Amino acid sequence: VQLVESGGGLVQSGGSLRLSCAASGFTFSTYAMGWYRQAPGKQRELVATITSGRDTNYADSVKGRFTISRDNAKNTVYLQMNSLKPEDTAVYYCNAVRSTALGTQLYWGQGTQVIVSS
Repeated sequence: VQLVESGGGLVQSGGSLRLSCAASGFTFSTYAMGWYRQAPGKQRELVATITSGRDTNYADSVKGRFTISRDNAKNTVYLQMNSLKPEDTAVYYCNAVRSTALGTQLYWGQGTQVIVSS
């Protein structure tokens, strides 16, 4: 199983970035996917999630600015980030989760750094 994030980098306040997370080794379409972030000295926090049925959920801090989407044909989940703020600076991680009668499968990627300069 692999989750590989990409698209991070340095951007000015007000700018945009699009993160991608390419998945392999599991049946992507049956998993809920999520983006989380961890800033220095802080706990990892939820950014956005999308279910296998494409229902989405966002942290209040990113609503209206970030959009999560998925392409099951490409086994990829995206996070479009607009109107970026310095407080969005963090390492961004994607995860995949599925709960069945056999238990819960949870996978994490290695993360991609996003730095927003003021």
